Amino acid sequence: MSLTRTALPRVPYTGTADEAELAHWSSIARSVAQSLAADALERDRANAQPFAEVQLLREAGLLDLLVPAEFGGAGGHFQTAFEVVRILAAADGSISQLLAYHYINQSGIAFYASPEEQAAWWRRTVAGGWLWGDSVNPVDPSLTLTPEGEGYRLNGSKRFSTGSGVGEVIVVNAEVSSGERAGELLAFVIPRDREGLEIVDDWDYLGQRLSASNSLNYHNVLVGPADILGPVTDEPVSTLLTPGIQLAFANFYLGIAQGALAAAKRIILGRKNSWFLAQAETYSQDVVFQRTVGELKARTAAVAALSEKLGRSFDALLSLAGDVSQPQRADLAVQIAELKVVASDTAVDVANRVFEVTGSSSTKNDVGLDLYWRNVRTHSLHDSVDYKKIEVGAYFLRGESQPLSLYT
Repeated sequence: MSLTRTALPRVPYTGTADEAELAHWSSIARSVAQSLAADALERDRANAQPFAEVQLLREAGLLDLLVPAEFGGAGGHFQTAFEVVRILAAADGSISQLLAYHYINQSGIAFYASPEEQAAWWRRTVAGGWLWGDSVNPVDPSLTLTPEGEGYRLNGSKRFSTGSGVGEVIVVNAEVSSGERAGELLAFVIPRDREGLEIVDDWDYLGQRLSASNSLNYHNVLVGPADILGPVTDEPVSTLLTPGIQLAFANFYLGIAQGALAAAKRIILGRKNSWFLAQAETYSQDVVFQRTVGELKARTAAVAALSEKLGRSFDALLSLAGDVSQPQRADLAVQIAELKVVASDTAVDVANRVFEVTGSSSTKNDVGLDLYWRNVRTHSLHDSVDYKKIEVGAYFLRGESQPLSLYT
């Protein structure tokens, strides 16, 4: 991947979220989550493309939460967006992932587009009610972007293209193969119905079944000048997009852990008897179960506190725009890596161990407690948590930062 330096784009994010903003959008998210929770298990088993769920997000105004108010959006902050992601994840991990990726993909307008072109992009996404999917999986470096006239032709394939099955537009990153811009990595946006784009409905995995993370095949797809957001650069503020999506992941994992705990609590309180060797009258009064739940709840609360802190830190650093330095970027990226480690490890453990306190009856298929574990186990493999631990250790011991990538 070749990164280039260009004039910095204007990043239209300023300040941090106040309590009124957080309360307003949290309330909306809880309402949407309630609707999603009503049939989450049935929809997961149906494994259909989530067009109806995306429309629910659209009608709630969640798709434009991060769009600057001057262009018709809500003018919200990333801390607020990630709080929404967390709330939705407790009800439906798939739809939470869709929205999390949408926020990052849509914000590519701010990170990549020139100041002169950003306004048009923001207005187009609001007017079209766009959900932004992506096709940037770096483990599939098989795209060829060939110059043709004033534009390009795109060929190749990408797996794990989240949101591509239902998004109105898809963000793609590809390196120019030849010509004056040879070796330059461009970010561009193509509509889902662009001629030559083949959406392969092959997302059939253990979890996250409604994340529309299909494979895409590109057959001589036209990429015109109007489709290009801009070059992917190594300017510190632009590279904050990657820590941003890692922060979104952490909130997503946190929400799943909270959802699993809430489900376990309902099951435990619904049991009117107790284990025959226990001195307590009910399972909820049994100190053995209280201890396990207390441990998992405390660990989840610690993750939540760190997540809230870093959400505000992310917004504050974005507010510096072109004044963001590489050391500042590196320090925040490592802090977010720390959060990613504890969020992932905690969520997988919580989603697994809730079965210890809910018993064998909670493994019935119609209970659906396994949905939390399947979802977090699937997505936590997105990028190796072990390498995140190494990233944290190298920075702590020697001040070493990882090379810039879509993972670090």
